[in-house]
This record gives sequence, structure tokens and C-alpha cells, in this order.
Amino acid sequence: MLDCMATRTISPLNTVLMLCLITFWGSSFVVVKATLGEGLTPIAIATFRFLIAGGIFIVALVLNKSRNRDYTVLIEGRDFLKFLFLALTGVTFFFAAQYTGIQMASASIAAILVCLLSPILISVFSARMFKEQLMGKNVLGIGIAAVGTFAVITGGALSMQGSSGNFLLGSSILLFTPLMWAAYSLMGKRIMEKYDPFLVVAYVNILGGLCLVPFSLAENSLHEAFAMSINEWSAILYLAFVCSILGYFIWFRVMNQVKASVTSSFMFGEPLITVLFATIFVGEGKEITLFTVAGAFLIFAGVYLVSRR
Repeated sequence: MLDCMATRTISPLNTVLMLCLITFWGSSFVVVKATLGEGLTPIAIATFRFLIAGGIFIVALVLNKSRNRDYTVLIEGRDFLKFLFLALTGVTFFFAAQYTGIQMASASIAAILVCLLSPILISVFSARMFKEQLMGKNVLGIGIAAVGTFAVITGGALSMQGSSGNFLLGSSILLFTPLMWAAYSLMGKRIMEKYDPFLVVAYVNILGGLCLVPFSLAENSLHEAFAMSINEWSAILYLAFVCSILGYFIWFRVMNQVKASVTSSFMFGEPLITVLFATIFVGEGKEITLFTVAGAFLIFAGVYLVSRR
């Protein structure tokens, strides 16, 4: 099964799905930045997002079971720790670190580490775990896309914002996010050899949201749900419905059918979406310069090299 998956190239449908995914996740950096500006804490945003998403997944599982009695909604006890690992690395710790890093450092630094390093780590580790051979053109494509990603994010000049204590601490926290996402993605790919992708995504969101609750209780932020504005609730619902429910399902669906290196290479395009959304909708992005255009071209060229047969 793994050998078959490793030789399968990405289909037009999966290409469209991945383009939708990077649009969802690329825009989320801007949504989170705006919501942090409204006064919500990073932990509160993550907790509300995944409690809502988890609740919706519970309803969906119950409906699936009621329509099809043969549909399995339970996992084997021996696999619980694996699902807990997925929840912690893909939701609880990942988003606590990412949102805190965005608040203390910047969305650009978060995008650099998540969208630049994660695909590289996933490609390298998947080559060992799943025997997914990396051809010379794949390595070249990853390198080209990485350069393009850096050009899009920095616009040719990376601002260190005075290297303040908060910036350095936030950047240090963000260093853990690509490692967690790589571990989460590859463990999830292995789990899906046994379980339905939708069931995996459901458990990840449910467990991840529940594991965030103790952190919210510790900082006493759960009560903020009763004082949130319409804009804040709109942002949380967008993150829950679009970025969590649709986003995670697309990620695992494509990851289950295509080489991990191919799937993860699309992440290089996220910063381009982030820059466009920030510039157009909130006026907080960098100007679209020659570096941005050149970077976008390199991203598309690199992803093409990774994805083609």
C-alpha cells in the first residue's frame, strides 16, 4: 500500500483541494492577528476554535453512526496514546505556540518557520518512514520553493523589530512549531492506514480542544466567551469551520493519497496568501514588490518540480 501511494502523483482534484487549503490556512494568520488585536489571548482563541470544531465533529460522528450502523466511531484502546499524540502536536501545543509566537514576534516569523521548515522536515522524514524516494528534481523543487517563500515573506529584507526580548522569546517558541507539525503529519499518515481520515480528524480536534481547556482555566480566559464581539465570534467560527473542519480533512485526505513530500510542498504557497490577504483586507501586509512577484513564481515552479512525475 505504501509503495503504491509513494508512486502516485497528485490528481487535478487534489491539486484544487490543496490550493483551497493553503488559502484557508494562509488567511488564518491574518484572522488570528486581527483577533489578537481585539484583546483575546492566544490560548483563548485556540481553545474556542477547537472546542467549537470538536463539538461539530461529535455531532457529525453521531449522525454518521445513526445513518450507517456499521460506521466505526470508536478507536482501539491501544491506539489512544497515538491519537493523543496527534491532538497535542497538531492542535494543543502547536496552536498555543503558534498564536503566542504571532503575538510576541510576528505573523511573518510564524509563516517562515511553519511554511518554510515544515515541508522540508516532512519530506526528509517521510523519505525514511515511508520509503518515499526523493528524486533530484524533488530536492531542487523544495529548495526553489523555500527561496521563493522567504522572498515573499521578507520582501527582500527581514525586519527583526529591534530584536526585543519579546521578539526573541516569541521566535524561540515558534521554532517548535515545524517540528510538531512534521511529527503530527507523518504520524497521522501512518494512523490513516488503519482508520478513516474523517475519524482521525474528528478525534484530533475533539481531544485537542479538550486538552486546551486546562490552559484556559489556568489563565482564566474561558469567561471571555461571554464578552466577545461579533467580529471576534466571526473570526473564531471561520477558524473552526473553515480552517479546522475543512482544512484538516483536506490535509489528511490528500496526505493519505499522495506522497507526503508532494502534499507538504503546497505549504510553501501559504505565505503568499498571507501577504495578499494582509495587504488587501487589513492593510497590514508588506507592499507587493518585485520580490513578492519573483517569490511567487519560484514557489509555483518549485511545487511543480516536486509534484510532477
